[in-house]
Amino acid sequence: MSVYFIVQEEITDPAGMEAYGAAAGPTLASFDCKPLAVDDDVQTVEGEWHGTRTVVLEFPTEEEFRRWYDSPAYSEARKLRFAASDSRGALVKGLG
Repeated sequence: MSVYFIVQEEITDPAGMEAYGAAAGPTLASFDCKPLAVDDDVQTVEGEWHGTRTVVLEFPTEEEFRRWYDSPAYSEARKLRFAASDSRGALVKGLG
């Protein structure tokens, strides 16, 4: 079953986020991941949304997501995102 990693970000350090993108992007090449959306102009329709950027990544399984998220390369890149933004992340299961 597909899973979706959804991240909401309030970017506090644009240069730091550029460094994160340069470090994180190549980590996806070794994993079965499909970037579905990156939006810097999110339009809130209901409630309060956190941040200005939303990212949605699709993985075929939770195990593949965990292999990527916990990989040494992404673990290092992730530190750059945490330093450059106030982020919220969620893993959402697909419908099957």
